[in-house]
Amino acid sequence: MTDRVTNVAVLGSTGSIGCSTLEVIAASEGTLRAVALSAHGNTERLLQQARAVRPRQIVATDSAAAERQDWSALPAETELLTGPGSAAQLAADPGVDIVVSAIVGSAGLRSTWAALETGKTIALANKESLVVGGPLVTKLARRNGAKIIPVDSEHSAVFQALQAGRHEEVRRVVLTASGGPFRTFTPEQLAKVTVADALAHPTWAMGPKITVDSATLMNKALEIIEARWLFDLSANQISVVIHPQSIVHSMVEYRDGSVIAQLSPPDMKLPIQYALTWPRRCEGTAAKLDWSRSMELRFEPPDFERFGALKLGLEVAAAGGTAGAVLNGANEAAVAMFLDGKLSFREIVPVCRNILHNHNFDPNPSLEQVLEVDRWARREVLRWST
Repeated sequence: MTDRVTNVAVLGSTGSIGCSTLEVIAASEGTLRAVALSAHGNTERLLQQARAVRPRQIVATDSAAAERQDWSALPAETELLTGPGSAAQLAADPGVDIVVSAIVGSAGLRSTWAALETGKTIALANKESLVVGGPLVTKLARRNGAKIIPVDSEHSAVFQALQAGRHEEVRRVVLTASGGPFRTFTPEQLAKVTVADALAHPTWAMGPKITVDSATLMNKALEIIEARWLFDLSANQISVVIHPQSIVHSMVEYRDGSVIAQLSPPDMKLPIQYALTWPRRCEGTAAKLDWSRSMELRFEPPDFERFGALKLGLEVAAAGGTAGAVLNGANEAAVAMFLDGKLSFREIVPVCRNILHNHNFDPNPSLEQVLEVDRWARREVLRWST
């Protein structure tokens, strides 16, 4: 135990994870302090957060948005940095103890990498860092003595359950999925899904990209890949089960048959707080289960035909190399086109599959190579969908 204040940099502070992180910090009674914030284009909310938190530094990575914003109300003690490389600069700052990596998409990899290079603890909400960077990221963390503590509710649950046994005793990890809003839809119904339909998640409040990923179950495919690298598992040690209530966040099955699960209401403040205070557990503001009320927990096997993204996730987890970067880049571009009305919901996964199966696979890429194939995949989405 220590009375020392933990200095936190929140990258992606204006998103849902970033805002919840600031709530956790505010409720920490001074044990956590937000010393740096970053956002991309939502500069007005970033300014509001700076006035409330009064950090040492803030970053607006969208230079054009930063130029349009009136910063006259920025606290005098807060330094403003702008431009795409500034988030990585914050992540490497020696005055930061923990970096919350909550930038959506592969854009978060550079800042995650910068933090790991300086041996920091990463509270990782940006799953794409491991989907794209995979073994490069985990190798860098080991070399520099950095720690990666997962923030995703599923991976936080696995991280907690893994403390019940040794790595060699794990039979498999079981990731739970709500199934999204379309888990019972027929192919005909899926063909008619609108953007508004896809953004209506039954249990979680998330940003549009992650909500669409939840509807296609691509989020679970990416989580399979993340779990493969984060926990040093083989692809055949990772399973998915549909759990509509989103109470059991994931499970670990040991070779003796014991299954250890982590349960809590669907509230991201709990895994965020655990990542920021690990290995301690503290009082928090997250919702608690009400054991005085009746409760039913249901589990169903996933339909791999209806949700082909799961097959892609297992395939990419087994392949490694450049496969994760290609799948991630293709999916980000395909989801953006769906949200813009240029691609149908049912086309998202097939487009990703086509691009994945038609790329020049490299089993041992460098960081620059995985970033390049990520960019290539995005360009290919435009070509495949025209």
